Amino acid sequence: QVLLVESGGGSVQAGGSLRLSCAASGRTVSNRAMGWFRHAPGKEREFVSAINWSGGTTTSADSVKGRFTISRDNAKNTVYLQMNNLKPEDTAVYYCAAREDLDLSREPSGYKSWGQGTQVTVSA
Repeated sequence: QVLLVESGGGSVQAGGSLRLSCAASGRTVSNRAMGWFRHAPGKEREFVSAINWSGGTTTSADSVKGRFTISRDNAKNTVYLQMNNLKPEDTAVYYCAAREDLDLSREPSGYKSWGQGTQVTVSA
């Protein structure tokens, strides 16, 4: 199993930016897909973005396209989520997750390792 630790959450005003980090340790992540999900109160967990670790291929939810960018630093075993032009509806706990394969799935059930989450709060 892979240990994932998120950081970078916080409180910002609408239009602001945050960069989330997800540091991976334990088993190798070089042959895995990594994803970001978010969970807001009263809502289901929602896919945000995913990256194929080895190839750099990415996919993102329509709600964040053009505002959020997922990237990775292989040397640091870290995945990032750069969030720009944040909106109040982006408020949620953001989770990093790792799969056991390279499939850029948007379904949470396919991700076997999860971080503890980091809170992002966007005020109007």
